[in-house]
Amino acid sequence: MKSRPYSRPTPPTSAPRKSQAHWLSGVAGAPTWVLNSFSSPTLHSSTDNDVLCLPGSIESAPGPVLVPTYLQTELVLRCHQETSCDLCVRVTVHLAVHILSGHREEPEDKKWGGTAEPELKEPGNASLQAQVVLSFQAYPTARCVLLEVQVPAARVRPGQSVGSLVFDCFEAALGAEVQIWSYTQPRYQKELNLTQQLPDCRGLQVRDSVQSCWVLPWLSVAADGDNVQLVLNVSRVQRFGLLLYWSQVQGPLKPWWHRNLTGPQTITLNHTDLVPCLCIQVWPLQPDPVRTSICPFKEDPRAHRNLWRAAHLRLLSPRSWRLDAPCSLPAEVTLCWQSPGGDPCQPLTPPLSPENVTVNTAIKFPVLKGHPNLCVQVRSWKKVQLHECLWSDSLGPLKDDVLLVEIQGPHDNRSLCALEPSGCTPLPSRAATRAARLGEQLLQDLHAGQCLQLWDDDVGALWACPLDKYTHKRWALVWLASLLLLAAAFLLLLLLRKDRGKATAGIRAALLLYSADDAAFERLVGALASALSRLPLGVAVDLWSRRELSAQGPVAWLHARRRQTLQERGVVVLLFSPGAVALCRQWLQGGPPVPGAHGPHDAFAASLSCVLPDFLQGRAPGRYVGACFDGLLAPDAVPAPFHAAPLFSLPSQLRGFLGALQGPHAARFGRLEDSAEQVARALRPVLDSCFQPPRLGMGPEAGAGLE
Repeated sequence: MKSRPYSRPTPPTSAPRKSQAHWLSGVAGAPTWVLNSFSSPTLHSSTDNDVLCLPGSIESAPGPVLVPTYLQTELVLRCHQETSCDLCVRVTVHLAVHILSGHREEPEDKKWGGTAEPELKEPGNASLQAQVVLSFQAYPTARCVLLEVQVPAARVRPGQSVGSLVFDCFEAALGAEVQIWSYTQPRYQKELNLTQQLPDCRGLQVRDSVQSCWVLPWLSVAADGDNVQLVLNVSRVQRFGLLLYWSQVQGPLKPWWHRNLTGPQTITLNHTDLVPCLCIQVWPLQPDPVRTSICPFKEDPRAHRNLWRAAHLRLLSPRSWRLDAPCSLPAEVTLCWQSPGGDPCQPLTPPLSPENVTVNTAIKFPVLKGHPNLCVQVRSWKKVQLHECLWSDSLGPLKDDVLLVEIQGPHDNRSLCALEPSGCTPLPSRAATRAARLGEQLLQDLHAGQCLQLWDDDVGALWACPLDKYTHKRWALVWLASLLLLAAAFLLLLLLRKDRGKATAGIRAALLLYSADDAAFERLVGALASALSRLPLGVAVDLWSRRELSAQGPVAWLHARRRQTLQERGVVVLLFSPGAVALCRQWLQGGPPVPGAHGPHDAFAASLSCVLPDFLQGRAPGRYVGACFDGLLAPDAVPAPFHAAPLFSLPSQLRGFLGALQGPHAARFGRLEDSAEQVARALRPVLDSCFQPPRLGMGPEAGAGLE
């Protein structure tokens, strides 16, 4: 398939509905057809002569058939006058004669028995006929034409090109992306396809000849600090439409934001809204306008970072998962095995090879049963961008199991190995690894059916074999040897282990207090509480104690929880929202109650009677931590007395927030960066649902016709 630069043809003539291609004799080289009539029914027309763009299944034919083999396109300006032209796409379809056998084309040597290709054995006046369909799709329309082709059989040799059809031509909108298919009815092979991006008024060298380009609003993209400004420099009376959308590889565009505007405009986009497929489309508000589309963020590094931050893996059912993302991702996905020791996840290749990622589409797991140690990795440019153990939520934490991989070899030979951080250790083996030392026992467990089969096909199989019993046996032997050698040392060791166990069990308590402004904010609080509970924190929040809170009342429940938290040297977290700020100001100013602020389960309102004195009397540091959410409330909006304790904005300041929560138990949190990233992944999708559309700002010459 090939496209050519545009040219300026003579104006076309009208033609009847059906198309007929005639043979031209006396042409040097391969013969050609010139199309002298055409039809252009729309996809949604209801007339009897319409051609529907519905290719059927591939069929066989007993004899030779005429099929398209190559597509070419050329951009053409169809001019009614010197300064009144429209853009269209001229399509050339090259044809050849093939002989099919069933659904597969026979090799050339078998077709003709290794001899020269003979002519078709047909009567002198016979012809080879075909109905060739050209499908032309460009948002928002789709058109199909039917081309009836006749080739004199006596002048055609099978297996060779017999010429080409020239369709002149499909009308198209400036800046559109067009897709062209060609196939026959009936269809004897896979259809040919070609995708082409048409130039808009900016890239069209002869735009002075296209009247719609004279009044088209001009758009420029400028930086404004971390944000981006869309500046539309048009006259004050110019009315136009503006659409922000996500361009999709398959299917129509996905609208995000649309306005009808008048006059010069400046629109500010937050840098967090940028993704590579975010495109802008503008058009004058007039009948059948030309739409100009640009996608200025395809190469923006911020847009690519935002895309991976917005991508989210989720489990749909026990055997299917989905990657949600606003744009297509050039990446591949694979299953891997995550050991509980914190080692890198081991890809299961072989026997499970990586596959290309298809976003927003359900993908089935190639496994028989789920396991918490089975995880999904999404890689791009040899880097792991996403890693999720999707079954851990339903099947619990990681298990101390070993994965046995069986690979089918030649002559029905199968090799067995145990997947470890150092690689796949063959069994049996004399290597100095854990699986090698237990090789005989693991093989016995496998043959006895004590391992869980996760996957099986002609390539190989996977089993998860538990190691708990071997761990227990080893510790039992060590314990017995310690008792026999030195009872005193055992007692001392037992005491030390007991003290260490108490220290490990000492998880710091965190009580979350918030104002229930609306359901969206409650979901955000629930996401934060769930994420914090996966860290070494004992999280308490009224969302998880509604029955207890209803029985005791919000005041009694809050005072009991707060007293218990502070006695255990825990921390009280105040989550500020617009409703919480209003309640705080009411208490500080002694004003009337805020209407609707006190619900039946509002623990935040009940807490202010004892929380506020702690802040006013200097007892807040070390006992309280404040937080608000990016984009929902600025830290400056929190009343001044509450700044006596650390105040953070989430998720941008998650590292400092978690550092304030951990207090003297820093060693129990592990790396702050990992914990912050874990909590951020849980917050982002819920917080994104609270974001507002982009801000619309007027330029100095903005018109008053905003709709």
